Amino acid sequence: MILHVNFSALRNARWPQFAVRFALGGAITACTGLVTQHWGPVIGGLFLSFPVIFPASATLIARHETEKKLKAGIHDPVRGRKAAALDAAGAVLGGWGLMCFGLAAWLALPRYPAVLALTLAGILWLMVAASLWWLRRRRHRRYQRPVRVRS
Repeated sequence: MILHVNFSALRNARWPQFAVRFALGGAITACTGLVTQHWGPVIGGLFLSFPVIFPASATLIARHETEKKLKAGIHDPVRGRKAAALDAAGAVLGGWGLMCFGLAAWLALPRYPAVLALTLAGILWLMVAASLWWLRRRRHRRYQRPVRVRS
């Protein structure tokens, strides 16, 4: 899989979609602030690892995929849910990497200069997230049935 950026997708976005993302992101951030205020910054910091934009993104991905299929004349609502589930799986892998980043930064910042501590934590995040992605992909391939072509 080759990663790429598709700026043409911005033309398909509508302002209500951005409003939903902004509102959900703000609500989750406000809830994190309340948790921090009540239980302290250590517990509140754990909630900062929640991907703020994920709930809105998952619903928008499902809607976009379903709409794309409807435009092609195919009624398949399952396709949108599967696309959102795939995005959720990636968010979980990134979340584990982010948790390792936070732990490494928490342990390293008191001992090392901030730039070094955050660089090491960032490298750890990248290694954990990429390794989990690779393991998931390898496991997924193992359980796929080979496609047989009839001639």
